[in-house]
Amino acid sequence: MQLSNKKATLSFSDGSPSVEFPVYQGSIGPDVIDVRSLYGKTGMFTFDPGFKSTASCESAITFINGEQGQLLYRGYPIEQLAHKCDFLSVAYLIMNGELPNAQQKHEFDDLVTHHTLVHEQMHIFLRGFRSDAHPMAVLTGLVGALSAFYHDSTDITNPRHREISAVRLIAKMPTLVAMAYKHSMGQPFIYPQNNLSYTGNFLRMMFATPCDDYKVNEVVERALDRIFILHADHEQNASTSTVRLCGSSGTNPFAAIAAGVACLWGPAHGGANEACLNMLEHLQANGGVAKVGEFMEKVKDKNSGVRLMGFGHRVYKNFDPRAKLMQETCREVLDALGLHSDPLFKLAMEVERIALEDRYFVDRKLYPNVDFYSGIVERAIGIPSSMFTAVFALARTVGWIAQWNEMLSDPDYKIGRPRQLYTGSASRDVK
Repeated sequence: MQLSNKKATLSFSDGSPSVEFPVYQGSIGPDVIDVRSLYGKTGMFTFDPGFKSTASCESAITFINGEQGQLLYRGYPIEQLAHKCDFLSVAYLIMNGELPNAQQKHEFDDLVTHHTLVHEQMHIFLRGFRSDAHPMAVLTGLVGALSAFYHDSTDITNPRHREISAVRLIAKMPTLVAMAYKHSMGQPFIYPQNNLSYTGNFLRMMFATPCDDYKVNEVVERALDRIFILHADHEQNASTSTVRLCGSSGTNPFAAIAAGVACLWGPAHGGANEACLNMLEHLQANGGVAKVGEFMEKVKDKNSGVRLMGFGHRVYKNFDPRAKLMQETCREVLDALGLHSDPLFKLAMEVERIALEDRYFVDRKLYPNVDFYSGIVERAIGIPSSMFTAVFALARTVGWIAQWNEMLSDPDYKIGRPRQLYTGSASRDVK
């Protein structure tokens, strides 16, 4: 970051001396007021619940312009990456800052591919979970348990150890997610195959059985690969901030990523596409397209308790750029699988049409987000809604581990310690 020529001045109405703070500029986006010295100078903290106006770190990985509907990974627009790159190329970019050349691409793909296998005792560990356990509960445990199997590279002060851990996490996450799914289905685990792509391998581990192998559909493979790309990173969201905060204590990378998985589990974060699909299925069961208008009127009535899922976003005040790509992908998958007349897709299109025309939704900038269509795509592929958040975690692991590594590479990083505004009882004595 670069020091700006201007400064910020904080003045007080009680006549206390004004205080100046430096202002820093990023390469793009809002400037930041450096308030690190605020408490020392004034004895006061800032108050910002939800961190709506607080930059918690300096990062060079992802940039979002919510007003313009812009998402950049290392400066590259998400639209270009989604159309021109595969997921592992984007993973390399997010981790290393540049897209790989042909040699780097070959070496990175080969490295990840040959780390997809997990320790055989992980299978024994997995069998300790009930078969009806939620996949995210299972995944949280499996990721955290990796530190017990791969403790040879958990020295976070060693850049080489961090690199090894990053590759292991990216490589093994599809295997763990597929294992969690197979466990819930009561089916045998399917081992990875090194002759398949990252995404093709995941699909086969999910859907093959010992008695019936799975042939990877190229359209489905490309669609799921795009879902991975769109979810790879998203600036300082709740789960990424959790990984950074957890990692700031010096914990091992597997524990930090497990914390991110646990945070992502929340329905307001990673579970949003499952909630959206449930909304559409409920609407379909209660009248379908013919009842969309009535449903949307209920959404506008604050007393109805009806919520419109898949619209609006904490950051985007315009179209989520990922949503446009996801709608395009949705059409491709449904056509390829002969599901172009899918009632849920028709229903989704009608909900979107009304929302984009009705002044109530337009004035509130409630545009479709990526979750609105991704659930339909995953459902068409055969992924059950209970697995949606686990698939999200698979993709977001790349962003989490890159953000964690970026934080540890900063010589000025400190353990996270937010402040508070205390409103409880003042000091008192026990009588």
